Amino acid sequence: MSEQLLQKQADTIRFLAADMVQQANSGHPGAPMGMADIATVLSKHLKLDPKNQNWLNRDRLVFSGGHASSMVYSLLHLWGFDVTIEDLKQFRQTGSRTPGHPEYKHTDGVEITTGPLGQGVANAVGFSMASQYAKYCLNSETAEIIDHHVYCFCGDGDMQEGISYEACATAGHQKLSNLTIIYDSNDITIEGDISIAWSEDVAKRFEAINFDVITIDGHDFDAIDEALTNSRNTDKSTLIIARTAIGKGAATLEGSHHTHGAPLGDDELAASKEKAGFDRDQSFVVSDEVKKVFDKTESGELLSKAWNKLVKKDLPLSEQNETLNALLNPDYSKVQYPDFSEVSDIATRDSNHKILNAIAKAVPSFIGGSADLAPSNKTELTGLGDFPRGRNIHFGIKEHSMAAIVNAMSIYGLFRVFSATFFIFSDYLKPAARVAALSNIPAHFVWTHDSIGVGEDGATHQPVEQLSQFRALPNFYTFRPADATENVKCWEKALTMNSPTAFVCSRQKLKTLKPEVEFGEVANGGYLLTKREDATVTLMASGSEVMLCLQTACHLEDDFGIKCNVVSVPCFDLLCEQDKEYIDTIIDPSTTVVAVEAATAMEYYKFADHVIGMEGFGESGPANELFEKFGFTIGKLKSKIKDLID
Repeated sequence: MSEQLLQKQADTIRFLAADMVQQANSGHPGAPMGMADIATVLSKHLKLDPKNQNWLNRDRLVFSGGHASSMVYSLLHLWGFDVTIEDLKQFRQTGSRTPGHPEYKHTDGVEITTGPLGQGVANAVGFSMASQYAKYCLNSETAEIIDHHVYCFCGDGDMQEGISYEACATAGHQKLSNLTIIYDSNDITIEGDISIAWSEDVAKRFEAINFDVITIDGHDFDAIDEALTNSRNTDKSTLIIARTAIGKGAATLEGSHHTHGAPLGDDELAASKEKAGFDRDQSFVVSDEVKKVFDKTESGELLSKAWNKLVKKDLPLSEQNETLNALLNPDYSKVQYPDFSEVSDIATRDSNHKILNAIAKAVPSFIGGSADLAPSNKTELTGLGDFPRGRNIHFGIKEHSMAAIVNAMSIYGLFRVFSATFFIFSDYLKPAARVAALSNIPAHFVWTHDSIGVGEDGATHQPVEQLSQFRALPNFYTFRPADATENVKCWEKALTMNSPTAFVCSRQKLKTLKPEVEFGEVANGGYLLTKREDATVTLMASGSEVMLCLQTACHLEDDFGIKCNVVSVPCFDLLCEQDKEYIDTIIDPSTTVVAVEAATAMEYYKFADHVIGMEGFGESGPANELFEKFGFTIGKLKSKIKDLID
């Protein structure tokens, strides 16, 4: 391919991106213009089928710097995905298919939602990790069913975020040889030159975590091609440090931080086009020659069809083919859940351990791990080995990257994935949980040590506001089961959902419930656990406080003649989705409704007249003493409720 044609391709990307930002009067032209040369050469290496974007063995390309979305959409259009010139013209407009940052399932060809810097790097590590386990499951001596590559574009901002270091340390440790991170090193961030805030030697950092590091001129087509070729022929992950000029090709603003997050302006854009030999007065121009050389429709179809033939030829009735079918089509009806009906008490973290193992035994695609807390979270999949040849993933003490890695593994196409940590450390991974919710990613979060019941570890380890935080997150379902059987029913529901779910489990033992109705109503998020004729009070609670409310209700009736209904709320989010008729059935509107939770619990005012919760942080001490101090005992709760209704 001639240098002249490559330059024309790159300039086409540059000016499509700049035209999009100019028309929208909003966006980031600098990074797309700076990375256009790399994107042009990378296009030659990518294995994609625009007409079959779910082809399992396609290469994955993650744009961690999601603000460079105008380049993303330009490339998707040029490659042949369902992104039209009209879509490019609607960039950043309400209701368009080309939003300000790439969104998974919103725009054809976008692999995962990116924008919060650094997360895309971790997502790329996740895609690579998923492929490594897929190789173990499916490849044989006669056929490489999985042999694709994972690429990630990132910039200075991504590298400064801690999550990128967390994730890449995992990649280096795992020797993810099919991972190539392309670092657009232009030394510019919003405030100016990176030297005002950052002076790290990135190459040395990545060498220290076991990466191959290649430094190139990011505008030298031959150097780019050689680096990409070499990155596919190594037994380590690769970092390509591409030295570039932000806003490359701009007439007077090339290299300036002013190109980062604002349109070039009509005069600058026109002059830039003229300098490159383009018509200064035309916008959104793609020549037939450029479109033809970029387009992957025919070549991608040939590649994916050849792969399908390989699968059918080499794996007709083999063990690998049975595994592939089981991974692609998990049958959750085969799970034989443990029976806890004869168990008097058990911590929900312990019942969760039994449930996880029951699921894993029946579902080969079920895989996951903890941030160095498996013995405490009780998340080990017993006898199923360690990643990459087993299903127990050791993420290390890296919660944020763990969650972002699991997001990518969950949408890779083969696996149902969980992660685990203490509930208090959900704060460290909240940004990735939010992206999971935004993207409908069915990742599972296991969070144990759920309240002041943590005890002696003290306030730093006792979550009080986290339940409210995640219940406030749209499209995110937080389960806090009151006992082992509720826990089973929560998992049965969660496995049917295409949204992220969390399981908030106790450290301490919880007594087994004896409900007056079937546990099947757990799927509604809340259900009437006990009903009293002529009740004047309804008590609502989740987790460990449910049994407390049951016991308190008995004492209120025995001591004061106050009759109470008790509602268990294993998933507040699901309860909010029920219609008024159902809610009125379980929460009698004629009663005084009191919610009880050892957390801030302000969200319960949606249903409750009064909320009894935590009004500050916990402290260090034995759990039973803390529950006494903060008012979560039968005696203190009974008195509070009587005072509220008198």
